[in-house]
Amino acid sequence: MKRYNYQILTRCMLIAVLAIFSIAGTTNVSAELPGKGISVQPCYNGIAEEYFQLLIVNKGLEKLGYKVKRAHELEITAMHLAVGQGDADYNANSWIPLHDAFYEKVGGAAKVTRVGTLVEGAVQGYLVDKKTADKHNIETINQFTDPKIAKLFDVDGDGKADLTGCNPGWGCERIIEHHLDAYGLQGTVRHNQGSYFALIADTISRYKAGNSILYYTWSPQWVGGVLVPGKDVKWLTVTHTALPPEQKGANTTLPDGRNLGFSVNSIHVFANNKFLEKNPAAKRFFELVKIPIEDIGLQNFKMREGEKRSRDIERHANEWIVANQAQFDGWIQEAIKAAK
Repeated sequence: MKRYNYQILTRCMLIAVLAIFSIAGTTNVSAELPGKGISVQPCYNGIAEEYFQLLIVNKGLEKLGYKVKRAHELEITAMHLAVGQGDADYNANSWIPLHDAFYEKVGGAAKVTRVGTLVEGAVQGYLVDKKTADKHNIETINQFTDPKIAKLFDVDGDGKADLTGCNPGWGCERIIEHHLDAYGLQGTVRHNQGSYFALIADTISRYKAGNSILYYTWSPQWVGGVLVPGKDVKWLTVTHTALPPEQKGANTTLPDGRNLGFSVNSIHVFANNKFLEKNPAAKRFFELVKIPIEDIGLQNFKMREGEKRSRDIERHANEWIVANQAQFDGWIQEAIKAAK
């Protein structure tokens, strides 16, 4: 019996020693995290469909030990300005070249950096319902100079085509207004602006009722999962590229040769330079993190189907990380090395 008790005592002591070493090891690992004790302030454009990618970036910084504050919700112009002034440290929604004017306005390379490439191949353009396009051989937005074509898409009876357009301050509204001038469409097309997602919901309802529709949209986004290009709707091309001066020379042609008239964009983390200088681990993570555009489209469609609460989007981000765990962990390890 004494021998048995001695064995138990020895085993308990061994477990206790291992536990102490385990706790010590955990403490050391935690102490080595480059973001330990540092709070960071993200911001985003307030568009719920673009919050998913910010959450993935935030969760990466949390793994690096940073305390990530609740993101400021700002209009796109204010979002860039906040990072430029240091009121926020970063956002994950800066488009090149769509947001070039915002980048320059807040001080350009002297103040901010668009780090890495978070998303590649973001496109924008005009679409019409396929039934009307096929019946009237509509291929380009330039054909809307014809009053007969424009009248097919007239909603309010003024003879002009009603275009579901882009919110003021987003950047895309500047391109649309430039197109209306450059392509001679001011007399035949009305650019309807307001709350985009309310307007596009009405556009979808009109399509389901059998009416002709003309609208602007972009990807990644859920609209393409409801109004499916090639099946329900058709992308319109342009006869020639016409962009504002700040986007001169931008590529507007897709890999298949179609020219949609809007620049093909990449999406980046947009960060304050002082923050990047003080936080090389965060900078390295920003350089590495990438999200396939298809994954954002699928997540956005889940939101369209009802999973649109904050906790739903949080779950989507967690699920994406688990599905890409090895790659995500690799980014974290590389970021930790950058801080040493």
